[in-house]
Amino acid sequence: MTTDTTDQVKLRRRLKISGLASLALGLGLGLLTLASAAGIWLGFWDFRRGFSLLGTANQAGQWLAWACLLIAVATLIASQFFKVKNAGKFVSLAAIGALLAWVAYLIPESFRPGEGVNYPPIHDISTNRINPPEFISVAALRADAPNTLVYGGSNNMTPQRLIELTDEAYPDLITRRYSQSVNVIFEKALAGVDDLGWELVAANASAGRIEATDTTFWFRFKDDVVITIEQQGSDTVVDARSVSRVGTGDVGANAIRLRKLFALLEN
Repeated sequence: MTTDTTDQVKLRRRLKISGLASLALGLGLGLLTLASAAGIWLGFWDFRRGFSLLGTANQAGQWLAWACLLIAVATLIASQFFKVKNAGKFVSLAAIGALLAWVAYLIPESFRPGEGVNYPPIHDISTNRINPPEFISVAALRADAPNTLVYGGSNNMTPQRLIELTDEAYPDLITRRYSQSVNVIFEKALAGVDDLGWELVAANASAGRIEATDTTFWFRFKDDVVITIEQQGSDTVVDARSVSRVGTGDVGANAIRLRKLFALLEN
């Protein structure tokens, strides 16, 4: 039975410290990222504080993630080169820390627009820009919302400017016409609301109106949707509007939401 040399003991201790340091950094960054959303879910703070915490995690995230990865690699190389016994657990700790750090960094990165993508600073998207569908039942739920339901009435915006920005960014989001009956399209829209996980607020078949609320997963933002369905000649005409309750811009979320709805209606 051989005993470890003093150098081996010292090196094992250093590898242990390195592994624990990587794990601690990864856990810390992960907890900060999770806290940004968890505090909102639990009612400890609003989305502004959540954004602030996520921003802090994002700013430090890349450097910490690389540091943890380097520690993990260095720990592995040192354990193999110096033939340190039972060093696998230290390498594992360092690797777990690196994995946690990269996941924590990539979560806030996923909220960034893609390279070259510039979303306009708007949060109210309507397929009918001239006569946007109006909210009725949802209005009471937005009593304390910073954003108004007046089309073009928020954040120094005007209706004409909102139309211009929407036309430029989302030219595909226009009034849809279908050959199927109003009843068939209404039922498909109602099923679409359910499939997309939106909370149904009101459904009036005789008025051809559906109102719903979509709550985003991470920051629990609530965005409201109204769908109107009516007969025009031989066509069934559908308009939809999606409006965020908070925020100047929506990073394309409302447009994406309407595209998903129309994709279901056109299947």
